[in-house]
Amino acid sequence: MSLSLRDLLASGAEDAPAISAPARSPLTFGSLRSLIAQTIDQLNSLGIGRKDRVAIVLANGPEMATCFMACASGVTSAPLNPAYRADEFEFYLSDLHASALIVEQGSTSAAIDVAKKMGVRVIDLVAHAERGSGYFSLQLRDEGSASTPTAQGGYAHPTDISMVLHTSGTTSRPKIVPLSQSNLVASASNIRNSLQFTAQDCGLNVMPLFHIHGLIAGVLAPLAAGSQVFCTPGFNALKFFSWMDEAKPSWYTAVPTMHQAIVSRAKGNQDVIARNPLRFLRSSSSSMPPQVITELEAIFGAPLIEAYGMTEATHQMACNPLPPAVRKPGKVGIAAGPEVGIMDSEGTLLERGETGEIVIRGANVTAGYESNPKANEEAFVNGWFRTGDQGVMDPEGYISITGRLKEIINRGGEKVSPREVDEILMDHAAVAQVVCFGMPHPKLGEEVAAVVVLREGHQATERELQAFVSSRAADYKVPKKILFMEEIPKGATGKLQRIGLAAKLGLG
Repeated sequence: MSLSLRDLLASGAEDAPAISAPARSPLTFGSLRSLIAQTIDQLNSLGIGRKDRVAIVLANGPEMATCFMACASGVTSAPLNPAYRADEFEFYLSDLHASALIVEQGSTSAAIDVAKKMGVRVIDLVAHAERGSGYFSLQLRDEGSASTPTAQGGYAHPTDISMVLHTSGTTSRPKIVPLSQSNLVASASNIRNSLQFTAQDCGLNVMPLFHIHGLIAGVLAPLAAGSQVFCTPGFNALKFFSWMDEAKPSWYTAVPTMHQAIVSRAKGNQDVIARNPLRFLRSSSSSMPPQVITELEAIFGAPLIEAYGMTEATHQMACNPLPPAVRKPGKVGIAAGPEVGIMDSEGTLLERGETGEIVIRGANVTAGYESNPKANEEAFVNGWFRTGDQGVMDPEGYISITGRLKEIINRGGEKVSPREVDEILMDHAAVAQVVCFGMPHPKLGEEVAAVVVLREGHQATERELQAFVSSRAADYKVPKKILFMEEIPKGATGKLQRIGLAAKLGLG
């Protein structure tokens, strides 16, 4: 297996399209490779080399994809969400010990003033669209004293840290996850192999590129097979089908909330779907209701491949196989790269069929959180990384996630998996989307609550939905409170965030 990103990106034919974008000419693999080499030289000339950290605050699109690959190949990339506020940028830039910040030329991001205040150099990315999608050059925003070229120049080594990301930090201070070149290459190779990418494939990327799902599954994995990535400005349900017509993709990957928005617009776009048959659709980053899988597969006439990933695993851990192998809707598939086990609270691996914590180990798994011995002590046991997910493996090795250990609702000692209640509510004809979560209760500690989005033209009352759940589950699992909303509250990456939702909605 290749161990550096340079090796990973060497497989695409010199004149084959690598990166494309709406209304732009594609960037070939040859041009991508020379762009990466030039960018590393430019950064080195500014005194930035291997192991130096460069924060990237760019809008979704081809430049974000190519800039990430260039930085990850020669320095340590730190992609950040452009929507952060100034105090968030201050936390992340300080926590990362960033050497520089890359922004688009003309950008007025709050990150710029924060970087200047902290003495972090600001580098402008200047796009050259005429040279292909994602082609760019770099220049210092404020030309100051001359830079001393770095002594640690050139391409990064396989063991060097290629990317640093933070955990979402829903319950505590976000932790830094350092990922090496080897981690990135192993994960991209695992995804390439499990999805059987070839040079003929083209992926329609709608995932944010400050997120591990978009960067590894959306960009690196297909490029590792010499195939093309069509980089959109980000998810937009109104534009998805016109992009599909332009890109002529063979696949796309998304989080469940995006898939559900696509379903709602698909009926009016059957002609586009017929013109552009997909080989498969992929879903990851949170659980996909089996009802939506059935609906998507019927609409697109293609299999939906559900996968299981997390930042600490450089994204993918498990994946349902492509046909003709069996896929099991509602299960996240079989181990796809790393070893996967189920462990009890004492650190003993369990037999198939027994419920416990999902644990992993392998070449794509981070060596540990940065400067956080306490978190590492809790996260690793007997060489296995604890995912924090509760699950079970069936006799064939397919994994079901029964819930996040931290999300399990403890109602007076009775444990409720919010996902189980989600799936019951999704069977109601009027329900389009749902997220169940725990809300505080003075005597029981927690009580079940839910946010529901109704299907267009359908109606349902709180009492009606409670009765529906009651007919299928024990009374303690019935949501005490159901809020009807236009859309499900989501985090920055489009994921449902159950933890903290009660407080966010004023139920805490």
